[in-house]
Amino acid sequence: MLISRRQPPGLRAAGPAWRCASFLIALGVLAPVLTLAWLAFGSGVGHWGPLFAHVLPQAALNTALLLAGVGTLVLVIGTGCAWLVTAHDFPGRGVLNWALLLPLAMPTYIVAFAYLDLLHPIGPVQGAIRWMLGFDSPRQFRLPDLRSMPGAIFVLGFVLYPYVYMTARAMFMTQPAHLLEAARTLGENRRGAFFRVALPLARPALAVGLSLALLETLNDIGASEFLGVNTLTVAVYTTWITRSDLAGAAQIACAMLFVVVALVWLERNGRQHQRFGSAQRMRAVQPRRLHGGAAWAATATAALPVLIGFVAPALYLVWESGKRLHQGGGISQGLVASLGNTLALAAGVTVVAVAAGLVVAWASRSQGTSLNRARWQARAATLGYAVPGTVLAIGLLTPALAFDAALAGAMGWQGLPLMGAGIVLVMACAIRFLAMPVGGIEAGLARIPPAIEQASRLLGETTGGTLRRVHLPLLQPAIAAGALLVFVDAMKELPATLLLRPANFDTLATWLYAEAARGTYEEGAIAALAIVVAGLLPVVLLARNQLGTTPAVTPPDTDPA
Repeated sequence: MLISRRQPPGLRAAGPAWRCASFLIALGVLAPVLTLAWLAFGSGVGHWGPLFAHVLPQAALNTALLLAGVGTLVLVIGTGCAWLVTAHDFPGRGVLNWALLLPLAMPTYIVAFAYLDLLHPIGPVQGAIRWMLGFDSPRQFRLPDLRSMPGAIFVLGFVLYPYVYMTARAMFMTQPAHLLEAARTLGENRRGAFFRVALPLARPALAVGLSLALLETLNDIGASEFLGVNTLTVAVYTTWITRSDLAGAAQIACAMLFVVVALVWLERNGRQHQRFGSAQRMRAVQPRRLHGGAAWAATATAALPVLIGFVAPALYLVWESGKRLHQGGGISQGLVASLGNTLALAAGVTVVAVAAGLVVAWASRSQGTSLNRARWQARAATLGYAVPGTVLAIGLLTPALAFDAALAGAMGWQGLPLMGAGIVLVMACAIRFLAMPVGGIEAGLARIPPAIEQASRLLGETTGGTLRRVHLPLLQPAIAAGALLVFVDAMKELPATLLLRPANFDTLATWLYAEAARGTYEEGAIAALAIVVAGLLPVVLLARNQLGTTPAVTPPDTDPA
């Protein structure tokens, strides 16, 4: 009885060992950011002058323009497509409802890699346009160069819009239909009802999706560099690798953190108000059936982002890969080794991230006086998703090198054992993707009734035994989903892998990066295709779990509009 007054029945606080482990994990996530600040401000102000004069202004301007352009494009595409498939019925709607998520399987650098060849002045797209217009050479007609700011906005926008589409679609599906009907009764047309009722109700969800898309834009390095846009992320990479200036790279990375803080604030603010306008237990908006030209125009409009963001680059990769194999080139030993390295890295990151996520999620169940501390640790442990891979790598490098050198000296080893074995790279990726298993396992724990744990405790089971024999079997779907997301994202990770990989260690992402830098597209296409195939798995699960249910179609004669 005394226990039941202090905490919910059957739900006991995690022990000191769990809370200590969770604290160390949270500290490990925060350590790169703290190290970054120490590097930036502890190396003197001599670097800041040249940076402010020659590097930061242009890189910051390019980053701001890219974020503004991509943000506008993903809002327009994601919101428009979400409303189109929610409020209207047209041919192909059932397929497009989930197909609009497919660009999530395409990393931005792969789409840029594909379109650089597709839209080349002597490539297939411009060649077909010139043939139709009667021109013979690129001198007579050519499209604007893709290697530009508009080209980067185009590529990133059509790949990242699903973040807004997912959140907006979920919000539109739960909005009460009677609010739109009331607006129509008061004289608003359908467009006015959307802009004055449906869209304001969806603003919290749009803020969350937009912030996620912009964080991915800020993290991008491959697409921006391929397309000739010198962003802050590219500036960090070139300052460190090309100029061997770690302090200068850290100072640019600190400037990036201000942008990250603003985007995280946008997301947190959106999540705090996400319940605004929710409409559970109310009749949802029913899709209105379209006919004739309007129906086919809606189909074409919803299909265009899928064609640009997924179908065209995927077909290009299949074509180039098939051409490489048909010409007898085969698959090189280097590419096979890169595939093995990628799978090993992704497996290691998955094991570490899921284990750490289980510790953090279990420790956050603490009650009483340790509740706020446990929540702080859980939030700190999930901040890695907001830190770009380049920033994380810069901040992790110095403490990792110091520890590695001390370990080598104590054991009498040569070189840097942790860096050489890829352990530092695994830790960096695990920190970056830790939010995925933590969120999934916390949600899974919340769905387990306290009575189940209470019964286990009454039968004499310890806390650890209850976790092993009761919770872990029930958490298997949540753990499996989190592990899949971490595995696939680790396969696609480029910035951190480029900066922290051991010598002579290539993954599929870095192999593709090197092939694109050399302009050899055929073998790079095989690596890109393997990454895309792996990326399809979580997208299929996401479409099945989150967008599987669709409101029924309202017959024309009962349409309230």
